[in-house]
Order: sequence, then C-alpha cells, then structure tokens
Amino acid sequence: MNTSGDRLRALLHECGLTASDFAAQCGVTPQHVNNWFNRGVPLARLDELADLFCVHRRWLRSGEGIKHPNAILRNCAPRPAPAQVPIPLSVQRGRVVSVPFHELRSGLLCPVAGRHLRLPANALKGLGVHPDNTLCVAMPTGNMAPLIPLQATLAIDMGMTQIVEGETYALMLNGALRVHNLSLGQNGTLYLHSHDRHNYAVERYTPAQRHAQGLEILGWVFHWAFFRQQRPR
Repeated sequence: MNTSGDRLRALLHECGLTASDFAAQCGVTPQHVNNWFNRGVPLARLDELADLFCVHRRWLRSGEGIKHPNAILRNCAPRPAPAQVPIPLSVQRGRVVSVPFHELRSGLLCPVAGRHLRLPANALKGLGVHPDNTLCVAMPTGNMAPLIPLQATLAIDMGMTQIVEGETYALMLNGALRVHNLSLGQNGTLYLHSHDRHNYAVERYTPAQRHAQGLEILGWVFHWAFFRQQRPR
C-alpha cells in the first residue's frame, strides 16, 4: 500500500463497503472515489476520512506511524459521514426525473441539498441517458457563449465519456470544471474547442499532458437551460 488511495481501498474492504456505498455516504460520485483510489485522498478530505475510519491522519496520508489511535478500534465500522447524502433520483408517476444539482467544492463536485432539475423521463430514455448517471451543474465560464451562457444549467450524462467529434462535454482540468466541444487528433491528442472562438483559443493536450494536469472527462452535456438576463426594451 504505497499511496493514500491504496490505504483507502483497503479500509473499505475491511469494513465491507463498496465504492458506490462509500460515495453515497460521503456525498460524492463513485467516479470521485475511484479518483481517490488512483490519485490519493485529497488533503481537504484527510481529517474527515481519518475520523470516519478511526485511523490516524498521518498514517492515511503517508503510511507512517501507527494506524489506529487505539487497538480496540481496529475493527470499528465507519461512523456516518457528516456530509449530506445526495438526493436520490426519483421518477414521479413515470413522467419526470429529478436530477440532483452539484457544485464544485475543493476540486470535487458535491450535491447541493434541495436543488435539482426536473427532466422528462421519456426524453432521457430516447437519448439513452440513464437517470442514475445524470447530474446538473452551472456553466462555469463564458467560453461557450452565446450558445451556452455563463451560469446556464447543464445536464450531464456521466455514462457517456467516449469522445464523439464536435460534441459538448464537461471535464475537470487542474481541479476546475470546464465545458468544451471535443475532438481527437493524432497520437491521442485531445482538442478543446470553445464556441466563443474570438476570445478563447483551441487548447491541445497530449496523453501525457492530460495525465499530468488531471484532465478527466466527466460526461456528455445533453441539455442546457437558462433565463434571459433582462427583458427587451
């Protein structure tokens, strides 16, 4: 166990928890937990998770020192996390799906209690979008204007991360949420295109650069909605 992600995976195994169950308890997506496995536990979460599993923060972060504050606690199951459990998706009379809204906190997308977007169930079914793979966020920048204005509500299908030329995707880059049209070039180079081409240049990332900068495709943006900022005069 060389990384904090390896130690977290072992702790889940000891407690009989799946990554999905743990994600729901912490108020994050299973993809975030997989990222913690692969990249290590975020520093902002170390104290919370160490307390949750009754282990020392230092041990969880670096593997140094003793694991448990007290030997009696070695077989303790994790206590309920203080983070809010995400609002479950529900279909009302088979016609409407309530998709939870998320916001970025410390580089992670976290659910916002009591906020969701209602979408027609049949529309999602027609697009092949499974409700359990769907979340909503606010458009973070103005690079896709006027097609997608700043702060427009986006619906993302996290079950579709394969790149289709010219389609719009949400992604994480250096801990920031981004939205772009994507295309693939030679040798796996990923191109990020903006609708506002006058103010935003095309960005290019080789596979090595994508890995170094933590570029992760979250999913396909299949819906956006927004109000006009003011009435016409």
